Amino acid sequence: MTKQEQDMSVSVGTTDPVHEQGHGGAVETGKGNMRVTVENLTVRIASSKVVIVNDVSIEVAAGEILGIVGESGSGKTTLGLAMIGHTRRGLEISHGAIRLDGRDLTSLPARKMTGLYGSAMTYVPQDPGTALNPARRIGSQLREILTVHGVSKREADERIREILGEVGLDGVRHVLSAYPHQLSGGQQQRVAIAMAFACRPGLIVMDEPTTGLDVTTQRTVLNTVRSLCSKYGVAAIYVSHDVAVVAELADQVAVVYAGKIVERGPAARVFGSPEHPYTRGLLRAVPSAERRTRLRAMPGVRPELGDPSPGCAFAPRCSISESRCHHVSPVLVAVPAGSDGSHSARCLVAPGVGTREAMALDLRVLDAVDDQHEEADSTVVLQVSNLSAHYGTKKVLHDINLSIGKNECLALVGESGSGKTTLSRCLVGLHRGWSGEVRLSDEEITPGVSQRSRDALQRMQYVFQNPYASLNPRRTVGGLLLQPLEHFTKLGRRERNQRVVSTLDAVSLPRTYLAKYPDELSGGERQRVAIARALVVQPQVLVCDEVTSALDVSVQASVIEMLRDLQLDQELSILFITHNLPLVRSIAQHVAVMSDGRIIEQGGTDSVLDNPQAVYTQQLMEHLPSFEDPVRSVGLG
Repeated sequence: MTKQEQDMSVSVGTTDPVHEQGHGGAVETGKGNMRVTVENLTVRIASSKVVIVNDVSIEVAAGEILGIVGESGSGKTTLGLAMIGHTRRGLEISHGAIRLDGRDLTSLPARKMTGLYGSAMTYVPQDPGTALNPARRIGSQLREILTVHGVSKREADERIREILGEVGLDGVRHVLSAYPHQLSGGQQQRVAIAMAFACRPGLIVMDEPTTGLDVTTQRTVLNTVRSLCSKYGVAAIYVSHDVAVVAELADQVAVVYAGKIVERGPAARVFGSPEHPYTRGLLRAVPSAERRTRLRAMPGVRPELGDPSPGCAFAPRCSISESRCHHVSPVLVAVPAGSDGSHSARCLVAPGVGTREAMALDLRVLDAVDDQHEEADSTVVLQVSNLSAHYGTKKVLHDINLSIGKNECLALVGESGSGKTTLSRCLVGLHRGWSGEVRLSDEEITPGVSQRSRDALQRMQYVFQNPYASLNPRRTVGGLLLQPLEHFTKLGRRERNQRVVSTLDAVSLPRTYLAKYPDELSGGERQRVAIARALVVQPQVLVCDEVTSALDVSVQASVIEMLRDLQLDQELSILFITHNLPLVRSIAQHVAVMSDGRIIEQGGTDSVLDNPQAVYTQQLMEHLPSFEDPVRSVGLG
């Protein structure tokens, strides 16, 4: 996050504010109830004039939540930031108006805008760690956001106690005296939300605020956002690639593709009866918590920014496009079924045509692929017995017992802090402080990497959660894949090159990518490279630690289906660590549920998720956002 973005995020307003004062000089409580209107908004790169957000018009009423969804690179975040009059460095708002309670933000001088940030409007970033000052205590940061906007010290203390109760942190001991790193990710996010709502703004923009959170923490955050928006009449923009979360939280939805809104309307109508082929493509990729569905990634890739091609930007990826779609640019038109005009789509072909049949086809259950998994080899590849782990004197894992068979995927699920990642790090040798027994096929493996045989290291490979941090930025894709082969095998140069090419083919990346560097790849492409780097040495077991948590639903679907195919084609055993329970249905044959460092329930995936026995598992299922509800509400379930 740039310095500019930090200034206008949850801790903004620390320089030269123009106070919006109420009684006694304080920011007036209940300053919400503002309507936000965006008219013909265009954002472009200042130097090249390449358009990123193209002629967008939307309106958000007080107390209403607008969800903005789309793939990575679609322009969601740029649009969300522009709605509070902000652009990232190098971008500019070249056209249009953004009216907050009648005031056009694009016409205000910088000093006036600085005064509005944090009071009349505010922003919650995806990672609260980038917005919270690591060198200052939480209480000090909360107090500053109020006092800098005119709230007296006494009133600020009262407001802090009130807002901590509203975000569910009033029972957390020493939260005000804590530094950000002493709080969990969920607690940090609730602090960020507390800061955002502290001055009772009229508009709040939230950019992926629940990405990476477990379902219980996510549920708490979503309930907090919904409650505060309703209570204080705040117009909210919720930017996310998590369609299930937006379907449950938002009142209205705008689906964005290539910088344009391609469909908008009430959430239940857009997700229950989608009209644009792109919206349907997103929904096909959403995993279901209630039934086993095949995830279908959209074919093709999004167009490059500033693509001058005429016609519909989605036409090259669209299964129902006609010749005119490649030459005529569609406009947003009201869907025939929505006579009130509240539901519209930007498509020349789709509105009102075959929606019910298309959705029924898209939501079909898995077929014979799963039958092959049910007949998987019963040979145990990885056996964990009575594993206990500790950090110093603190015991964090307690007598873990689990096994993974050949050609089997075991999903390990649980809340943040339950011990999932610690267990995975023990298995691959990144954490040495454990006791018990771990057997890889017939070999018992030792805690430390340095004490393991080269064969054992080769047979169990690890894929990290963050592909941006796990790939060496100074090596090409080819170099990244060659490195483990040079370390683990005695293959000649020709055989190594052949192995690299075949592995790249296996993860569905073209051979031209061998010469690319990580910064030239999208998040999904980087994750595929990370998986290819693990697969190139032909391991028996692949440990995947939250490998899809930062990916949009379409890329997530392609990665999951790729792993399913690899599981079959290469007889691969997978330990799949995730907090995304619906995703478990689409990849895993067995599931183990962790809580407080213990396995509390395990068994067949459908058996555990359909009929959970542990109270904790039941609570996890209850806290899931439901994508099914809006679908059923219009009779498509």
